[in-house]
Amino acid sequence: MTALAGPVRPEAGESDNLGRMIILNADDYAMTEGVSRAIGELAAARRLSATSVLATSPNWPATAPRLLVHRPHLSIGLHLDLTLGPPLGPMPRLAPAGAFPGLSALLSRAALGLLEPAEIRAEIERQCDRFERGVGAPPDHVDGHQHVHVLPGVRGVLLEVMARRYGASRPLLRILSDPISALSAPLPVRLKAVGLGMMAIGFGSAARRHGLPVNDTFGGVSNFDLDEPYAGELERALQRPGRRHLVMCHPGHPDADLARIDTIVARRRMEYDVLMRDPSLPERIWRPSRRPDGPPIAWPELQDASDGARK
Repeated sequence: MTALAGPVRPEAGESDNLGRMIILNADDYAMTEGVSRAIGELAAARRLSATSVLATSPNWPATAPRLLVHRPHLSIGLHLDLTLGPPLGPMPRLAPAGAFPGLSALLSRAALGLLEPAEIRAEIERQCDRFERGVGAPPDHVDGHQHVHVLPGVRGVLLEVMARRYGASRPLLRILSDPISALSAPLPVRLKAVGLGMMAIGFGSAARRHGLPVNDTFGGVSNFDLDEPYAGELERALQRPGRRHLVMCHPGHPDADLARIDTIVARRRMEYDVLMRDPSLPERIWRPSRRPDGPPIAWPELQDASDGARK
């Protein structure tokens, strides 16, 4: 593992004058070559705060060196996967044929209490191991592909693993509480935001009890409708942030591999174009500033610094 040294500081333009942090996170790094390339280009242009890695992807860790170039100004986290492709080890209950179930099947099993804790724990550990082999450091943050990290039967195991495994370098965990700005979204998006919030009830308080940092508010819920201009959707997601506001996005360059494994294809290019062209974005979002071999982000210390700036 890479030696860790040097403090994490905020970059210029990382927060507004009230000390709020807007963390713009691109999901699905390593899903395909096109997705990874788009995220790398946005990171180089200082148009992202963070990205989350699909460590189960066959493209990881070969794509890790290209991502590490951006680590000085990018939070790099784990995108826990329980629905796409094969697990990293045997899961006879969840994936008896060697492939994860789809989201609907996973939701049903979680609701019925049919997930085996030991099996989930082992897979979380394997994904953490594979992430760390690529990055050479613990994840700065952790979230879930299709938000699987907040599901019953997953969340408790995840919190236990994070608290035990990472000690003082505990990653930020994504919670799904959407701010009041979601009320201005089209009805399907509002309903989706409400559903995600209900699914995640209690997750934030449970994370805090484990001593794990979380975001205060959340934005970026989308139906990925090509008829809905992404510029307006992004602006809505950035509005009315809490002290630590996390916005998810899904940029990418569409290719045949993406079309084969995912339903969100053309929309990713739309998001990429808006993120790359928005002239105000680099000054609105938070970014870390650390040495390439610097430590994981110390989220409580960053928040204390932001609070100090408000006084």
